[in-house]
Amino acid sequence: MQLSVEISKYPLNSDYIPFIKSFIERLNTHKGLKVITNTMSTQIFGDYDVVMNVLQKEIKASYEQFGKCVFVCKFISGDLSPEA
Repeated sequence: MQLSVEISKYPLNSDYIPFIKSFIERLNTHKGLKVITNTMSTQIFGDYDVVMNVLQKEIKASYEQFGKCVFVCKFISGDLSPEA
């Protein structure tokens, strides 16, 4: 099953750009994901199990590396990427 996720990260830090960039860069290292970033959010497309495993790993890494932050996510079944 394919999954589409829209995710926004809100670091609780005034210098928030490095926190967000680090998360997006780590997402882009995972094969099998299509990652599209814009000024409001990051969209992730791929196999359900792959996407969920990557998000679990990378959200945890964000908390461990940077401390408190808020993630806002929307999950939609299917591949809703612009190229699909």
